[in-house]
Formats: sequence, structure tokens, C-alpha cells
Amino acid sequence: MTLTGTEAAGMGAAGTDAAARPRVTVAGRAFPTNRGGLCKKGWTAAELLVSPERILTPMLRQPDGSFEPASWDEALDLVAARLADTRAQHGADSVGVFGGGGLTNEKAYQLGKFTRVALGSSRIDYNGRFCMSSAAAAGNRAFGLDRGLPFPVEDLDSADTILILGSNVAQTMPPFIGHLEGARRAGGLIVVDPRRSATARLTEDGGGLHVQPTPGSDLVLLLGLTHIVIAEGLIDTDYLARRTTGFEALRRSVSRWWPERVQQLTGVPVPQLRGLARRLSAGTGTYILTGRGVEQHVDGTDTATAAINLALVLGLVGTRRSGYGTLTGQGNGQGGREHGQKCDQLPGYRKITDPAARAHVAGVWGVSPESLPGAGVPAIELLDSLGAPGGIRCLLVHGSNVVVSAPDSNRVRAGLEALDFLVVCDFFFSETARFADVVLPVTQWAEEEGTMTSLEGRVIRRRTAIGAPDGVRSELWIFQQLARRLGSAGTFSADPAEVFDELCRASAGGLADYSGLSYGLLDTGEAAYWPYPAGSTGTPRLFLDGFAHANGRARIVAVQARVTDAPAQRDGTVTLITGRLLEHYQSGAQTRRVPELQQAQPQARLQVHPATAARLGLVDGGEVEVGNAQGVVSCVAEVTGDIRPDTVFLPFHFTGAQRANLLTLGVTDPVSGMPEFKRTTVRVRALTRTPGADLADAVSARSTRTDAHA
Repeated sequence: MTLTGTEAAGMGAAGTDAAARPRVTVAGRAFPTNRGGLCKKGWTAAELLVSPERILTPMLRQPDGSFEPASWDEALDLVAARLADTRAQHGADSVGVFGGGGLTNEKAYQLGKFTRVALGSSRIDYNGRFCMSSAAAAGNRAFGLDRGLPFPVEDLDSADTILILGSNVAQTMPPFIGHLEGARRAGGLIVVDPRRSATARLTEDGGGLHVQPTPGSDLVLLLGLTHIVIAEGLIDTDYLARRTTGFEALRRSVSRWWPERVQQLTGVPVPQLRGLARRLSAGTGTYILTGRGVEQHVDGTDTATAAINLALVLGLVGTRRSGYGTLTGQGNGQGGREHGQKCDQLPGYRKITDPAARAHVAGVWGVSPESLPGAGVPAIELLDSLGAPGGIRCLLVHGSNVVVSAPDSNRVRAGLEALDFLVVCDFFFSETARFADVVLPVTQWAEEEGTMTSLEGRVIRRRTAIGAPDGVRSELWIFQQLARRLGSAGTFSADPAEVFDELCRASAGGLADYSGLSYGLLDTGEAAYWPYPAGSTGTPRLFLDGFAHANGRARIVAVQARVTDAPAQRDGTVTLITGRLLEHYQSGAQTRRVPELQQAQPQARLQVHPATAARLGLVDGGEVEVGNAQGVVSCVAEVTGDIRPDTVFLPFHFTGAQRANLLTLGVTDPVSGMPEFKRTTVRVRALTRTPGADLADAVSARSTRTDAHA
């Protein structure tokens, strides 16, 4: 992406005039991953920099629930005083921090350091727990290391077979589909999805195969494919003997998943299963890629593990022409999970429970290892503790909008209301910021220096293209100022280059080792893939010489599926899956403020099969109600043959009565802490009011807080 500027004036959400600022224009830039392409969200992203809804000064909640502008000193003095008072009364773990996968590496690193050093709290986690956690857990236990793609994206160009499970990259990452063209030409693009998504449509006209299983049956499908590969002698026996452990346990565990049984549970025909297994084993360049569709389940780690096991028995991982990978879902989804904003993690992908890791990082931070707290709790457990006895009393939120993005969102909202104090750093009054006591305006992407790490482990420089508005500050500066007010040990720089240098030192010797990197090196344009220890040239392809376990072998971990009956198709009962649209991103807090994107997708639309629509009396464009014990969503029906009759699809970008996460449960994967987003039982019925009526907004723009916040 390249940026140019012309003068433009803007107004701030606080009602004050913004100084004339350069208006940023986005243009394509040749780069290996996207080759100059962007999606609609990228092309329109600059509009947010001068949005009239942008917050340009700290805002404090008043007794009547309204917000008024304040100076930075006034706001930070208040925040520091409330944090200190809460710690004194309730202990360090009564203060929680919730981060985001869109923060730069520097911010994610400093957020983890600030929480553990300045606050002394273990209660930190982030929204990547809703995104990459199952894939990360599976990768760590199989390979000893988690990197989304352990090879450059360009390696996919030469593949003749690519299996994509649970990812609609044609809409979520449109430039990525250019790397699928070779497989399409070879007729080897295989897409597993209950919907005929835009990505699934790429398999048409001889491009490959769309496999359409029942929602949540991906684990059974993968176990069945592995069974066929073993039974038909399609495994790579030499690779298994040299490079893996655990194969015999896997052989025994998949013996019960014969094709006919798998067909009964997944709906995928036996001939299709056999053909798919044979295609995967016959390719000269075969890749297996997973996404959120197979990972956002209570068995998501086991499902990702099953995909890894299939790749291992085929001998794909750690070779130059084939491989396994998982597709990240946020702007810094890879880097955001490497340097300390996860509850159990220190920089460099170190475990906070490892004494050697604690000693190393504490030395870089200038504190004693004993002063660092232990492991915290994953995101759902953290959110469940908001305002509860012995739980979190004060919460700081950075780069996340949990009211919309977290499951069981009514419960999350109740937790926010029960807090003693809530601080939100954001660009706009997001749905979460509306519950805050203090909202701090922070810099946007074009206004800050930093680094991001791509899904392939490449560390990329972010450079300032435009100065921030006068009243806006970087989180690095906010951490520094709060740490000083709290009398914190250690030092907190507001200079991104200094923070990055410290991050590199803290990561030295870790799995995600950045110690050989610097802004100067990155500014040369060198393709820098971690691990990049001092004196090296980086690691674009992992596992060529061995895996990250002590014996150098990958661990095949046998997993089993829990067979559960699908909900009976009566009284409007169907299975709900949630996901993204091309025009919107995450909770929609930013993209719903871009007129072009909002006009293209102004409201939530429920995809429903024509047969199901006929059975339930739904009409295309008519209003429908989707509900369960968690809540009720009102939206518009989109009748389409692109989805199974037993399944409906709802995007999760919308708010108010259109929030998909009013319906999802807070149950989680026992290994990764990933919530179940892709398999929720709901009832659907037509609403009696006429199509096009305004939908109620359950979250008021000026929600009045409970007495605890007065």
C-alpha cells in the first residue's frame, strides 16, 4: 500500500474542530503476498482517518451517562488513581487488560509488559483467543512451534493440490486467491465448507471440488480421510519413520472411521471421500490449509490436529513443495500472539511458567523474576469474571470490541456494567466504549510507526504517512504515562523503535526470536522471516531440517470425535454458523463507518436454503427472528441455494438486535480456550411486520451505567 496526501479539514466526535490534515489516498504496491491488490476494506480505509465520528480528545463519563471532553492529564490522573485504588483494595488481579490482534508488535509487547510490571496483574488476554488459538495450540503440540504458514505464501503458486478447510479467503483476503490459480488450473482446489461460498465457487468449471459437510463435522471428515489414506497404502512410510512419532496410535484411532460411517455423519458421499484422499496423496505439490470454520469449535484444537495428522501421514510438512498451514484472521494475527498479550505467554513465544524464560525477560525489563505474576486465564474466563466476587473490578480494553465480538454478548455486556471502572482506547465510540468511564483516543494505522508480522512469519514495517490529530496519542505513550503515575519499576519508552529493540532483546532465544532484526534492517526491504536470531538471515521455511521438539520429530497426536446428533429439523430449528462478509471486518466498528461499505451491506442478512425458507414461511428480503436461550436476533432473510437446508449463516459484524453473538455460547475448547462460534442451535421464524422496517438497536449510543458507575 502506498499513500499520498492532500489537505482536508475534519470535525471530531467531541465536537471540536480538527486542524486541516492531509487526506490520505490509498494505492496498490507490489508485494509478494498481495501483488498490489487490496480488498474493499483496504481501498476505503483512509476515509476513517478523517471520519467526523472520530474521537479527538479524552472523554469522561458524567453522572448522567453522557461524555464530556477532558485534558490528557485529567484523564490519566483519574485512570491511574482508580487503578491504584482497586489494586490496594482488591489485589493486583482485580485489574484486567484485554488486547487485540490488530495491535502492532510494539503495542502488543508493551501491553503485556505494562500489565505484568506496572499493574502486577496476571489478568491479560486478547481477542486472538477468538481467532487463532486452536490452530496455535495444535501447531505447538504437533510441531513444537506455531507459525500460521511455515513457508512463504508464494510457495502456493506452484501447488497442484490445495485443500482449504473452513476459510472463505475470496471474501476475507481477496488478494490471496491469486496464489490458488495454479491449483485451480490443475483442477486441484478443494474447498470444505457447509456454504457454497465465494471461495467454494472457485472450484467450479473444472477448478476443483467443493465438499459440503454438515456444520461441525470437520473432525469426523478428517479422521475419515486419514483412515482411507492409511487403508489404501497412500501414506509416506519413509517420512513417518524418519520425521514423526505416534503413528501407530493414530492408525488404531482412525480404524473406526470407515468411509460409510463418515458419510452418514458428514453427508459427504463415499466416492467423494475416496477421490479426495487419492488426490491429496497423488499431488506433486500438495498443501492443507485450515481457517476459522474448522477451528472455532469446542473441539477446534483436535480438528486442527486432525488436519495436521493428515498432512503428516502424507509427508507434506517441512518439505519444499508441500506443506500445512493455517490462515490468520486479523491484521497482526501472527505477531499479536507472539510477544506477551496472551495470558500464559512472555515475549518470543515463551511460556510464563518457564523459570528460564521468566529470568531472561525479567532481566531485559530490569525487574526480578519473582515480581512477575504467573499465568492468567483465557479470554472467556477473564470476561466471565468481570464484576464478579473475587474477579476483575477494573478493565482496560485495547484494540477490541467485546460487546460485539465475544460470544454470549449479553453476559459480556452485564459484566461490563458490573465493573467499578472501564477504560477503552479506541478511534470511535465502539459498542464497548459506550460502557466506559474513560475513553482515550489513539492513533490509527497511517499515523504510527511500528511492525506487523504476516501470516507467513514475515516481519513488516509500518511507517507514519500522516501526523495524528493534536489530541490523539499512541498507546505506547499512554503506557509510559500511566506507568510513571503508578510508580512502576522498569522503563517504558514511547518511541516505537526503542520498544522494538527491547522486544528483540526480550525475544532472543525464544521460539519467535526477533533478536537479529531492527528498523534499519527492515527498512532495506529484506524479507525477514522469524525466527531471525542475531547473525542469521531468517527462516522463510520452517521444519526443513527438523521440528521444534527436542528429538526433532513431529508428534502425531491421536484425537477422537464426539459423535452428537444434529438438532431435529422441526419448529424452525437449524444450525447457525457465523462468519464474515467482504465489506466488513471483525465487529464492524470501523467498516460500518465507511459509507461505501455500509451502503453495500447495511444490515445483517441470514442466509437460508430455499427449501428451509419454504418450510418456515420465509421470503427473500423479509424480516426474520433468530433465537435461542441466549437471546434473539432480528435480521433480513437471504434465500439462497448456497447453503445446506439444515444450516443458516449470519455475519457477526453488526450491532444492536442484529448481533450474531447474542446467540453464541461461551463454551470453549478445553485446550485452546476457543469459543464455539460455528455450531449453535437456533430457531428461525418469520416476523409479522413488513420487510424493511427499522430494526431495534439494543445497545443505546448513550447507555446509562448502573449505580456502581455513578
